[in-house]
Amino acid sequence: MANLSVSGAARLPKPEAGRKVLTPDDDFALHTAAGTALDIEVSGHAVPAAAYRPDDAELSGVVLVDFRAFDWFEEDVPIDSHPRDPFHRVDIMASTRHIRVELEGMHLADSAHPMMLFETHLPARYYLPRQDVAWDALVATERTSKCPYKGTASYWAPASGGREVAWCYREPLPESAAIAGLVCFYDERTDFIIDGQRQAHPQTPFS
Repeated sequence: MANLSVSGAARLPKPEAGRKVLTPDDDFALHTAAGTALDIEVSGHAVPAAAYRPDDAELSGVVLVDFRAFDWFEEDVPIDSHPRDPFHRVDIMASTRHIRVELEGMHLADSAHPMMLFETHLPARYYLPRQDVAWDALVATERTSKCPYKGTASYWAPASGGREVAWCYREPLPESAAIAGLVCFYDERTDFIIDGQRQAHPQTPFS
């Protein structure tokens, strides 16, 4: 095992009140608690500000580490997003619910053959066949994201402009193979009509 040491770096101020909930997509330098940024040295190689020591007395002795600054493994299997939570699960089920997706009255998708994905702490997601999507209303973006349960996702935004509204796992991990190539829309950002009933927008970190 490589030699590792931690040394002091810059002290960061407490963030302003009302800051949004941080997600793994946010930069490691952003924190919701006051503390001190630390450098990490591994076998003579320094990684600046790759750790963070919170001031909170209840976290005494705890140091947070920037996941993206290092290569991580579970046994011999590389981890390229974050470690899996043993209390987190994903279930995928076929459905015949009629799903219509709109954005400010613009038609985005219409399908009676969704795959429903249930994931801990998130609303049910509906993954739709590509032929049921109105592709002329969407434009691909360059962003991708990684999920330890599903794989690497690519995204689409409205052709009229605005935030991304849909994503797809073209080559998901084996345990999520049922959603390969299917398209899912944020019901936080679009309007869902399920079996004729317009749905409320759920409140999540993606709202």
